[in-house]
Amino acid sequence: MSTVREQTVAAPPGASVAAVPAWRIVVDALRGVEHDYTAGSVRRAVVLLAIPMVMEMAMESIFAVVDVFWVSRLGADAVATVGLTEAMLAIVYTVALALGIGATAVVARRIGERDEAGAAEAAAQALLLGLIVAASIGVVGAWQTERLLGLMGATPSMIESSSGYARIMFGGNLTVTLLFLINAIYRGAGNAAIAMRMLWLANAINLVLDPLLIFGVGPLPELGVTGAAVATNIGRGTAVVVQLAVLMSGSARIRVRWVHLRLMPAVMWTVCRLSATGFLQILIDTSSWIGLVRVVASFGSEAMAGYTIGIRMVMFAILPAWGLSNAAATMVGQALGAGKPDRAEEAVWTAGRLTMYLLGGIGVVFIVFAPQIAGVFTPDPVIVGHAVTCLRIVSSGFLFFAYGLVLTQAFNGAGDPWTPTWLNFGCFWLWQIPLAWLLALELGWGPSGVYWAITIAFSTFAVVSAIVFRRGGWKQKQV
Repeated sequence: MSTVREQTVAAPPGASVAAVPAWRIVVDALRGVEHDYTAGSVRRAVVLLAIPMVMEMAMESIFAVVDVFWVSRLGADAVATVGLTEAMLAIVYTVALALGIGATAVVARRIGERDEAGAAEAAAQALLLGLIVAASIGVVGAWQTERLLGLMGATPSMIESSSGYARIMFGGNLTVTLLFLINAIYRGAGNAAIAMRMLWLANAINLVLDPLLIFGVGPLPELGVTGAAVATNIGRGTAVVVQLAVLMSGSARIRVRWVHLRLMPAVMWTVCRLSATGFLQILIDTSSWIGLVRVVASFGSEAMAGYTIGIRMVMFAILPAWGLSNAAATMVGQALGAGKPDRAEEAVWTAGRLTMYLLGGIGVVFIVFAPQIAGVFTPDPVIVGHAVTCLRIVSSGFLFFAYGLVLTQAFNGAGDPWTPTWLNFGCFWLWQIPLAWLLALELGWGPSGVYWAITIAFSTFAVVSAIVFRRGGWKQKQV
């Protein structure tokens, strides 16, 4: 594994990406060569960070796809159990992502300040916090597995045959929590390539072990759906062990020592404060979709199926945008730590433009080829029609959506998670849900009213976020 101690070909201050061959930038990004993100070309820095972050996000999405692919061979009960368990584990993913928001903000700021010891302290306290939270969730989840599945609507046969999967996933939630959290630490330090490689490792192990443990190939036991949980946790757990080894070895820019793992209340409180707000922010965002589903469901199962296909494709397509928005968060934190707020702002607008080009291109593909895309999932012409309408209407707002994603992470990277939290609440709960109800039910637009509400709400969010961002209050936030 190459390390970030390799030297990159430095571009002169103010140089554009065009000054360095595109292939060299891609190679440098994937190798993880060392780069000072507080100086030189802003655009080059954003691209160097974004490429491995985009690939990291794509790798994480593969986990769920692989598990469902193999488990689907075991029957409907097994697939349903995986779906119900993933729904319950959403709270774990939310906690992990929220802890990552706090860790990235503090680590990036300390790296920008050239305070590597402070960055290591913040990383260590975030790890302790993650251990405490994951252990608590794991104990309760593993102990009450059957009851939780029952509350989610699992049938007795599902609970009897597949509760082992849910128990292992809950008990092993420490692996996904630490995987997300440590990768957030690496991103804050500017070591995005290491985070990417950890997901490669976890996925490779999961890809190999999934069929072997599910079906009992060779001397391995046939574990059924439980085998998917074992494979996933072995893959993620192995990656976490390697993450910790790299984090403590000094082969990355940030190095955590045993002395940093003692309780530091002030540092832990800073990470906890930012993470708690991040948790609320993500919860408001994700839970707002429940209201939309309730409106769409009133038009029947075919409309609901079309909505599900359309939104799943939208969510999968915007993964690259998450990588670019994470790059903006790191750039903002490090630039503010270095006392360069203007550079931080330039990085955000640069990342926003690149994300707009990317999502704009994807949006055009969705609009033109929506029938073909939806047809891959179902031959039912009615469901395809609903999915096509969803894809085309929601995709029409991708240009705004691109900036909304980047600006959210920019606020988080600056240590100001409250601003996007309030904006999420206003735009998605107080605006999007009532608008969807009004357009779809009261004005008779049907499911299309929900899709237009999504596009209008995200566009509103992007515009309001840009106005607030330009005011510059985030530049004064202390972390």
